[in-house]
Amino acid sequence: MKLFKTTSILAFVLVALAACGEKEDTNKTTSKTETTTTETKTVTQETKAPETSSDTAKSEGLETKFVTIATGGASGPYNIIATTLADEYNKAYGVNSKTQTTGASVENANLVGGGKVEMAFLMSDILSDAVKGQNSFKQPVETIRQMAVLYPNFVQVVTSKDSGINTLADIKGKRVSVGAPGSGTEANARNLIEGFGMTYNDIKVDYLGYAESADALKTGKVDVAFLTSGLPNASLLELSRSFPMKLVSVPAEKLKEIADKAPYFSSKEIPAGTYGNDEPVTTAVIRNAIIVSSKLSDDDVYKLTKTFIEKLPNLQNSHQAIKAVDSKSAQEGMVAPIHPGAKKYYDELNAKQ
Repeated sequence: MKLFKTTSILAFVLVALAACGEKEDTNKTTSKTETTTTETKTVTQETKAPETSSDTAKSEGLETKFVTIATGGASGPYNIIATTLADEYNKAYGVNSKTQTTGASVENANLVGGGKVEMAFLMSDILSDAVKGQNSFKQPVETIRQMAVLYPNFVQVVTSKDSGINTLADIKGKRVSVGAPGSGTEANARNLIEGFGMTYNDIKVDYLGYAESADALKTGKVDVAFLTSGLPNASLLELSRSFPMKLVSVPAEKLKEIADKAPYFSSKEIPAGTYGNDEPVTTAVIRNAIIVSSKLSDDDVYKLTKTFIEKLPNLQNSHQAIKAVDSKSAQEGMVAPIHPGAKKYYDELNAKQ
């Protein structure tokens, strides 16, 4: 009887221990399952995290790390427009893009040629000289490629209303600001003065930029000043408010003769009211251009051109001079070899139209 009781108690203890073991194992399994489930959820959340716009820009970025744009004076249309363009490149591609103020066209061509900047704004006459290696350029600048044609620059020849100067033929013997040294303005002035049968020996020359020319006119240090830019020129707008300013005409018939040797010149009118002038004034115009280095890849220049065209409305909001530019005019009248990347974009664009 005692043996039976002892056996029964032993069996009961063994069953209880087995039950406890099963419960503990079950708890461990459940805990592991919960941990695995939690880890799975975390992985799933990381996988589904949305890609930000900056991540997209970087993944679709440029091969070059920099897009420095050479412009001109800080207050000029080149720098104003290019600053907006640089912002667009920064946003689109996450690239380090900024402007560099310069002495304008001649310097800009040399900066691109020397690999100091990736892009530049300049006038078509200077661009033509650069690729041909003439006038201000001792040899052709081999690495220049054109990306786009821009708005026309107006040669604005300015004097006072009581100067007695009506056309360029009247400036002989006068004190004349011909623009900053090495600028497109200075090249325009030289070509037009020579077209009227004169040289710098026939005038008293000063090399002054926009603001300096306006100040020199106001203080009587010069009789005439050349300022070549889009309309309106900020320095001339300010001058017109406090000075009896007069625009000097460049007659269309004379300009046609000059254009036989300098085909980048054409004739256009400065509209009435631009600077308080009662009548439109005929003058010479030269189209501007955007150039890039031939060392930039085709893919990079394709993207740079695409963004330039697609963001024209934003550029036009920054300065009214570029309002005359559209996807068609940007391709017309190129005077330098076009970059293959730009050509590819324009070809695709034209095929859709």
